Amino acid sequence: MTAFVLPVPPTPSVAVSGSTERFAVRRIFCVGRNYAAHAREFGNDERDPPFFFTKPADAVVDSGVTIPYPPLTANLHHEIELVAAIGRPGFRIPRERALDHVWGYGVGIDLTRRDLQDEAKKAARPWDWSKAFDRSAPCGPLVPAQKSGHPQKGRIWLAVDGKVRQDADLAELIWPIADIVSICSEAMGLEAGDLIFTGTPAGVGAVKPGETMTGGVGGIGTIEVTFGQPQL
Repeated sequence: MTAFVLPVPPTPSVAVSGSTERFAVRRIFCVGRNYAAHAREFGNDERDPPFFFTKPADAVVDSGVTIPYPPLTANLHHEIELVAAIGRPGFRIPRERALDHVWGYGVGIDLTRRDLQDEAKKAARPWDWSKAFDRSAPCGPLVPAQKSGHPQKGRIWLAVDGKVRQDADLAELIWPIADIVSICSEAMGLEAGDLIFTGTPAGVGAVKPGETMTGGVGGIGTIEVTFGQPQL
């Protein structure tokens, strides 16, 4: 039996809809600019191939929590996303078999310290400090694909204090789920427990301490997160 010099950290996990079991999270991949309108609102070309960035597994938090407003930012943005949870390992997965590797789906929010991201872009530096911070990947309960099917259309939306800001349809994805899984697996082997945040539609914007985000994906579920005061 392996002995460790320090206590083993808890395993990050996401709730499973209708179950007391949880989905252990291994890694988090996020797709940038996968809705044409969102790409255009930041002055980018929607015809560009998809690109990925990552968040640490322990960035996940459950729906319904209150989290401290993150440090080092005065411009924290919400980005509502469909999340695909990988249940089978695979490397260089053909598109026609990609959905066989998806265990289920959830609703996630990619929190972004936009001011830090803008600084990183100008300096041609990595995005890590703007994307991969504590509690930056809220995720609602996962629904097994055998119950939900593999969504190709359906409303995706987010509201702040009841005011809708993002409102689109999954049919607007530039690269559908099967493409994203296949393309991601070209760079590295996917493993059971990986989450893929599949991109956000237009309408991203800032949130402040005391505000509550609610959102959802048709046929999958909803999410709610409230921001507390900054952590001292």
